[in-house]
Amino acid sequence: MKEQLESLNSISINFGENGMMIVNILLAFIMFGVALGIKTETFKNVFRHPRSIITGILLQWVGLPAVTFLICLALNHWITPMVALGMILVASCPGGNISNFISSLSKGNVELSVSMTAVTTAFAPLVTPLNFYVWGTLYYSAISVSGDIPRLVIPFLPMLWQILLLLGIPIVLGMLFARYFPNATKKITKPAQTLSILLFLVMVVASFSQNFQLFIDNIIFIFFIVLVHNAAAFATGYFGGMAGRLPLKDRRSVTIEVGIQNSGLGLVLLFNPAIFPPEIWHGHYGGMLFVTAWWGIWHIIAGLTLAAIFRRHPLPEDNVKAAA
Repeated sequence: MKEQLESLNSISINFGENGMMIVNILLAFIMFGVALGIKTETFKNVFRHPRSIITGILLQWVGLPAVTFLICLALNHWITPMVALGMILVASCPGGNISNFISSLSKGNVELSVSMTAVTTAFAPLVTPLNFYVWGTLYYSAISVSGDIPRLVIPFLPMLWQILLLLGIPIVLGMLFARYFPNATKKITKPAQTLSILLFLVMVVASFSQNFQLFIDNIIFIFFIVLVHNAAAFATGYFGGMAGRLPLKDRRSVTIEVGIQNSGLGLVLLFNPAIFPPEIWHGHYGGMLFVTAWWGIWHIIAGLTLAAIFRRHPLPEDNVKAAA
């Protein structure tokens, strides 16, 4: 399995100067669209429902990356370092917007879901590079000590600066636009988010079209890795919420939030050579690309499946209403 996954390291995607400008504009557009749904009033929920939202955010910012790190160490004999770093990158990303929809289908606390997505997205320019640096460095140091590969230094400050520019500015602009132009925001939010998803899919297809056979050759391994990782993410949210004594409705939302990551953001970051310089990453991070891309597909399938399971088990208040 590990030998087969090594073939992914031969992949390097080069968009060129004009292509990268398009990618950066697309990323800014995506984050602007996401930020349109973030309202300053949302952050008041942190103080109104502190236990649920703080527990959820801690599970997403600390719990999931820590669990991912342990999974990477456990699977070290079967996965490549680049695949492991792809898993850590996904775990470092904020919650995905579709989590709010899936939380609604799960009969979870949608307000909590929206609040978690808003907070993790707003702080993504800082938390995403910090988490990737901390856990990526820990993982790479551990396997370097074991003699598997030479040490890799992850450039935290350049990565932080680039992500602050690429994410921070459009997020702030999106929040300001939503605050001062609420009527226009209502009209453009859904079209902007739909368009950004379509443009992103086109970019992904164009990027991987030349490497489609490699994807087919490795899909069974990537599928298994992402399946285990995603299941662990959902379990982290559910059992972490249980340990935090959250109400069942809140626990469902936390489970969905921790298990649904904005892996699309991770993929776009990987496309940017200013954030992942080829000379530092030896020009080959195909394993990271494929794991991150497949995560973006699988977590939707898994999330909808989990929502269907949750709906088959009514909440206590639903039983009370039915009895009345």
